[in-house]
Amino acid sequence: MLTIRLLALVATCAVLWSLESLVPLYRYPGHRLRHALPNIALTVILLATNLALSFLVALASSFVTERGLGLFAIVALPRWAEVVLAIAALDFFAYVAHLSMHYSFLGWRFHRIHHSDEAVDVTTAFRQHPAETVWRTLWQLPAIVLLGLPLWMVAVYLAVSALNAQLEHANIRVAERLDRAIRWLFVTPNMHKVHHSRWERETNSNYANVFSMWDRMFRTYTPAVDFATLRYGLDAPTPR
Repeated sequence: MLTIRLLALVATCAVLWSLESLVPLYRYPGHRLRHALPNIALTVILLATNLALSFLVALASSFVTERGLGLFAIVALPRWAEVVLAIAALDFFAYVAHLSMHYSFLGWRFHRIHHSDEAVDVTTAFRQHPAETVWRTLWQLPAIVLLGLPLWMVAVYLAVSALNAQLEHANIRVAERLDRAIRWLFVTPNMHKVHHSRWERETNSNYANVFSMWDRMFRTYTPAVDFATLRYGLDAPTPR
């Protein structure tokens, strides 16, 4: 399963890297590979951290499923409904984890590394401090325990999350009408680019990971902006 996920990540990254050359949202000055190298280095650390933490996730999942704990052990649901609910629950806690990193001093110290990229592209998805990875993983545990999630459901969500993370960071031009239609349900490239804005009001919005509804429900949603004026990076420290 881990090998398949890794191959899918590499293949998706290669496709999006090619699309960035064909239909870029921004044409950045300088060499693309030179910009990508630090992010690639962090990718290696990210993968190693995820591998180490996968044992914690597997342990939690094994504990609840073997003991018949969680909602899925109490309420009989169709398998498709369990999968949808599992993905939604994990995605909600991913939203909370992301929001908390913006509103806590320590969390922002780690998360600001991700936001410091001034040329957002597909490699920015993996630009994370290891401590951020630990924090995000810990926030998966409540969903696993409350619902009693088997490990394969968690793996499905993580695969979907990682693939969408690459897409939403990719420096590709997407038609606004198409993007607007899709983001009624899913986080899209245009929606997430707002989150990387230098303007603090926009930085502190659009936290959702896969499903865009969390930002709408909790009033942290900012519509797509004028990309002619949007600038990435950080001007001042956050949180508020």
